[in-house]
Amino acid sequence: MECAKYDDKICYQGKNCIQIKDEIVNLYSKKEYQKLAKVASEIEAKYYMKLTRLGELIRFCQNMNFKHLGIAFCIGLSRKVQVFEKLLTKYFKVSSVCCKICGIGKERFDLAKITENRTEAMCNPIGQTKILNEEKTDLNIIFGLCIGHDILFTEHSYAPVTTFGVKDRVLAHNPICAIYSGYYQEGNLL
Repeated sequence: MECAKYDDKICYQGKNCIQIKDEIVNLYSKKEYQKLAKVASEIEAKYYMKLTRLGELIRFCQNMNFKHLGIAFCIGLSRKVQVFEKLLTKYFKVSSVCCKICGIGKERFDLAKITENRTEAMCNPIGQTKILNEEKTDLNIIFGLCIGHDILFTEHSYAPVTTFGVKDRVLAHNPICAIYSGYYQEGNLL
């Protein structure tokens, strides 16, 4: 598949361009996927261009009847996550877990350090999921985890996972800006 290369997306008009449609329809027939798809579609239809991502997240969780949310966050975004958590606690029970949970030194697994001659704790997305799994959260939210750590977190989470904030230290945590920049479009990515 190379959908991004084509301007005309016939699927948007309801036309099938591949042979797996029946298989996919069967997957969406499962009860747990039906509700997620239905609520996501309702949020899109009712609040299209009206709510921020935060507003959509709150409405989605309310419509899914989620009561307990988990936040897995980067220590570098602690102040921002305090505001985020405070807003969410108006509507839900919230558990939050910092990426450095357990304080495991990077040398334990021979991981690269930012500064060689100091103690650095590794990021611990598996530890974050263990805690949130034990707390039986209904939905887990990634807030600024590093690339790779977000993948490990998603892989180990028992609850569904969504992303609210993405780590990008250079672009103020707004990575999509890179594709708007002429400098980056010329291939100067690294």
